[in-house]
Amino acid sequence: MATQRKGKQSIVPEISPVITSWASVAGKKEAQGPLGNRFDIKSDDSYFGQKSWEQAERCMQQLALKTLMKKADIKQEDLELVFSGDLLNQCIGSSFSLRNLNIPHLGLYGACSTMAESLLLAAMAVGGGYFDAVAAMTSSHFASSERQYRFPLGYGGQRTPTSQWTVTGAGAALVCSSGHGPRITACTVGTVTDLGIKDANNMGAAMAPAALSTIRQHFDDMGVGPEDFDLIVTGDLGQHGKDILLSLSQQEGLSLGGKLADCGCLVFDNLSQDVHSGGSGCGCSAITLCSDLLTRLNKGKLKKILFCGTGALLSPTSTQQNLPIPGVCHAVAITGV
Repeated sequence: MATQRKGKQSIVPEISPVITSWASVAGKKEAQGPLGNRFDIKSDDSYFGQKSWEQAERCMQQLALKTLMKKADIKQEDLELVFSGDLLNQCIGSSFSLRNLNIPHLGLYGACSTMAESLLLAAMAVGGGYFDAVAAMTSSHFASSERQYRFPLGYGGQRTPTSQWTVTGAGAALVCSSGHGPRITACTVGTVTDLGIKDANNMGAAMAPAALSTIRQHFDDMGVGPEDFDLIVTGDLGQHGKDILLSLSQQEGLSLGGKLADCGCLVFDNLSQDVHSGGSGCGCSAITLCSDLLTRLNKGKLKKILFCGTGALLSPTSTQQNLPIPGVCHAVAITGV
C-alpha cells in the first residue's frame, strides 16, 4: 500500500529528508550577476581549464560534488547514491564526472527540470528508507548548449527577445535521513504538457503551462495555496515565460502575484546583463537553489518555498522535424530551519 502518497501526483515522506549541505559552481557571467557573492566556486575561464566546453561541464560537476562533500565533511565512500543529469547528448557531463569514483549513480534527463527531479528522487530514496545520504546534482554550460541546440557561437547568430541565456554552472545538494538543514516536506511529480509551441527560442512559453499544471496539482493534492509559501520559485521560465504563467494563472482564478519568482530572472540582472528574457539551463535553477534559496531557508530568512523545476523537452532531432516542444515541471516543497 502506498502509504506516502498524497492526492493524484504528490508524495509526503513519513520522515522529512534533510538537505544538510549544498554547493554551487558558476561561470564568469553568472558571477557578475546578483548572486555572484554566494557561489562557492567562480571561474573566469569558460573552459574551466579543459580542452572543450563539454569537458568543462564535466569538470563543473566534479567541482560541485567535491565541494559538497567537503562542506558536509563526508568521505567519498559515505555518499551512497547520486542522481544527476545535464543537457548534453546521453548526459555525458554527469556520467563522465562520476566515472571511476565507485559511487552508485542513476542518470536523469529532465532538461531544465533536472535539479527538481533529482531532488525529488533523492527525497523518495531517503524518505522511503532505502538510503541515508544521497546527492542531487546537475549542470549546464552556455557554449555546449548553444552548440548542441542552436548554432555554433562562431556563426554570430542574432538572438530573439524571447530567447534566454543558458547558465554556465553546476549545483549539488546532499539529502540525508537526519541532520540539520532545510527539510523536504512534499513533492509533486509533473506530467508532460504540450500546447503546440514550436519556437526553440521561446522555451518559457513552452514550459509555462507545465508549471501551472504542477503548481495547481500540488495545491490540490496537499490542500494548500500560495499563502502557505514565502516563495513559489519556477526553474527558468525567464521574464517572458513568467509573465505567461501569471497570465494563465489569473485566467484560472489562481493568484500567484507577490509569491512567484523565477530562477531565470534571479540569476542575472536583466538591466545590466544582455540576457534578453533571462537565464535558462539545468544549471540555472541548480545554482540559484544551491547558493541563495537554501541558504536563506537555513538562516530563517525564508520559512517555506515551493521549488518548481521546469524543463523544455526538445532535442535537435525534434526541432529539425518541426515538432512542438513539450514541457514538464516537478515541484519540491522545502521548509526552512
